[in-house]
Amino acid sequence: MAMSPSNTASDTEIAPSVGTATRDDLAPPWQVLVLNDPVNLMSFVTLIIRRIFGYSEQKATELMLQVHHKGRAIVWTGEREKAELYVQQLHSYQLLASMEPVD
Repeated sequence: MAMSPSNTASDTEIAPSVGTATRDDLAPPWQVLVLNDPVNLMSFVTLIIRRIFGYSEQKATELMLQVHHKGRAIVWTGEREKAELYVQQLHSYQLLASMEPVD
């Protein structure tokens, strides 16, 4: 009995056309927020922002001061999955943090 050739994934794959957006491309970016709390020292918050995000001392200090004076600072913006990871890391250092979609 002769079998017809089967289609393999490589036989049926079609290259995406230029300008085709994936679901992730269409998803809104998310922002990670650090919130003010009465417990952590400002130097500790600066250290953790530097450690997690790799910011310079100056950038981390600016963000910490924004948290201190305004009650919150947007410390990172990007894809949701990475934002969730950053919030989890901030929580592991006992910092108050949250994430929200960018409007």
